[in-house]
Amino acid sequence: MSRIYRIAIVGCGGIAKGKHLPSLSKLSNIELVAFCDIVEERAQEAKDQYGAEGAAVYTDYRELLNDSSIDIVHVCTPNDSHAEISIAALESGKHVMSEKPMAKTAADAKRMLEAAERTGKKLTVGYNNRFRPDSQHLKKLCEGGELGEIYYAKAHAIRRRAVPTWGVFLDEEKQGGGPLIDIGTHALDLTLWMMNNYKPKVVLGTSYHKLSQTENAANAWGPWDPSKFTVEDSAFGMIVMEDGASIVLESSWALNTLEVDEAKCTLSGTQGGADMKGGLRINGEKHSRLYTSEVELKAGGVAFYDGKAEKDADLEMRRWIEAIDEDKEPVVTPQQAYVVSLILEAIYESSRTGKAVYLDV
Repeated sequence: MSRIYRIAIVGCGGIAKGKHLPSLSKLSNIELVAFCDIVEERAQEAKDQYGAEGAAVYTDYRELLNDSSIDIVHVCTPNDSHAEISIAALESGKHVMSEKPMAKTAADAKRMLEAAERTGKKLTVGYNNRFRPDSQHLKKLCEGGELGEIYYAKAHAIRRRAVPTWGVFLDEEKQGGGPLIDIGTHALDLTLWMMNNYKPKVVLGTSYHKLSQTENAANAWGPWDPSKFTVEDSAFGMIVMEDGASIVLESSWALNTLEVDEAKCTLSGTQGGADMKGGLRINGEKHSRLYTSEVELKAGGVAFYDGKAEKDADLEMRRWIEAIDEDKEPVVTPQQAYVVSLILEAIYESSRTGKAVYLDV
């Protein structure tokens, strides 16, 4: 029988309250025993709602890490502190889930990877879009060879006007970037995972500050302050892999377009293709005829064939705890997440320099 795992949350803001805490609380083999936030009231609120009996509240994660009874730490803070907290937690003997992206910089992501290897503790990153029903099904098709060799792909992360105006999203110093590192990271992770290709060779990228200075702009979350919009409003990349496969990555928070897709990918292989536009579609050729098929991901109107619905985040957390309990690799490995960070940083560097960036992974 599975043991009970004691979990600490560092950063009790939106992503913790919206994903980690409600999904973890559904698991029977965990206890939420520590809550840390620089704003004590936020940590206290999270503890009051989700904490086990005797759960503690902290404003300094270092004090939390001194508790040797804690097994797992979830890092739900701004990007610039992912590495610092995750490495300290790993070195204190705890398994770690860090929110995406892995870190603000590729160098920090590599330090996290090395810390996991050095300590022997498990480290994963919160790329929750892998756990959607369409993503899970498409991954099985890719693994089964349905598409053949996937040699061209598009990673989609396009919003027309949906700039997050709260927290530190617009702060380049805290986040490292805008839509590319925020939502482009999801689309790229999904695409690389489907292709099972983590050997980038060369990257060419562009990023733009074209709409960020608009006053009183129409926006899903209200107008932004142009003086505080220090990150890009859109960014695009072309990635060529060592085996010759190529990926186009598109990301935006604000772009004059009607082609809006987020955390989706389009795949083209030697045996068939797939896209996630409005649902999962597979295309190809059989018996000298072209075909397109739409994959039905529900049976009788109920998600999943056993009649039991499980939310993406619930599946993500369950599989993470299972990886620890069964001593196996997490679904999102730190090696994979590091390559995502490496490519994102190369797109930013290419945009700054106007030159292609060559990588050696």
